[in-house]
Amino acid sequence: MGEPGKHVVAVANLREYFRDSVHGALEKQRVAVEEQTEQYVVNLLTLFARSEALYENTPAGARLQPLALMLHQALEAPTAGLRERALQRLGDVSLFIAGFFARGFAAKLIDIDYHIAMGGRAYGALAEASTRTSRRTLGGVFTELAQKFQPLVDALNEVSESGYTHSDRDILRLYEIWLKTGSARCHGLLQRLGVDPTRAGGVAAH
Repeated sequence: MGEPGKHVVAVANLREYFRDSVHGALEKQRVAVEEQTEQYVVNLLTLFARSEALYENTPAGARLQPLALMLHQALEAPTAGLRERALQRLGDVSLFIAGFFARGFAAKLIDIDYHIAMGGRAYGALAEASTRTSRRTLGGVFTELAQKFQPLVDALNEVSESGYTHSDRDILRLYEIWLKTGSARCHGLLQRLGVDPTRAGGVAAH
């Protein structure tokens, strides 16, 4: 039972919030995806808004499973169905973490580009496998997720940082992400912060 006066946000409302936020972010970032792909991303965000869907239960408590372990489980799966489910979770978790926790990677050894590479490859493998299984209807979705993984990460960054005001302290982090991923969003943010990012000569202040 909840506390008096407290309201639990209905899942339907949460899905509606993500639907509107993702659609607006895709438009702002000028990322065009099929309706099925956009809906897949909305469903993914709605699912992972519940921490129990994102984290694994371990003896040490709820933990985020390392991507390398997810990949190992996919490669060692005894059946094609289990392999595809493991690859899908790898892609989904990579997209969510890269999209919502990009700034939090700054102090970690594994950075956002690793998640982008792992997630893109997982969806690519799923797209290829879907041509040979009953999951053909999702084949196009997985293909688009693989091909547009980085722009979709940019769009999710937009959703996660709505209302966040970037400061001078963010410049080096934005520049680092841009160098590693080629993020069009980071490039635009740097320019709005008065910095002209150039691969050849570092950053040139206006």
